[in-house]
Amino acid sequence: MAIVKCPSCGGLVKVPEPKTGLWWGLGCLMVALAMPVIVAVVGLLAAIAIPSFVKARDTSQVKACINNMRILDAAKEQAAMGRGLEVGDVLTEDDVSPFVKGGFAGLVCPRGGHYAINLLGEDPACSVHGSLSASSKPRPRHEPDVEKAEP
Repeated sequence: MAIVKCPSCGGLVKVPEPKTGLWWGLGCLMVALAMPVIVAVVGLLAAIAIPSFVKARDTSQVKACINNMRILDAAKEQAAMGRGLEVGDVLTEDDVSPFVKGGFAGLVCPRGGHYAINLLGEDPACSVHGSLSASSKPRPRHEPDVEKAEP
């Protein structure tokens, strides 16, 4: 530690001596070599994680839209029972709105699609995700081709 006179107040102040020498230089060199490795590891982790987040967001948007179409379908059924309608009759937004919390306008597709009520007996549809029956069907799983060995 060196004792130096303070330029503003004139008092004596202890100041650490500047770091020099072989060990200081090696420490800086190690940091300089380690930084690109750290950046590469963080980049690799981001490359692995981001597609998973995108897939999860897309899946949740589809499920939210399917849920909205189910709510709309239930509201159609309630409106039809209340008015005594039969399969094939037309329902309007005003007919369905009292049976949906927030009204028909409260149903919003996460992807910006628009909902079609359709005729009574048909599933509601979204302009982005399609009809309720097409959207909610489970996707067929790919089964690997396995040849069975004959005994």
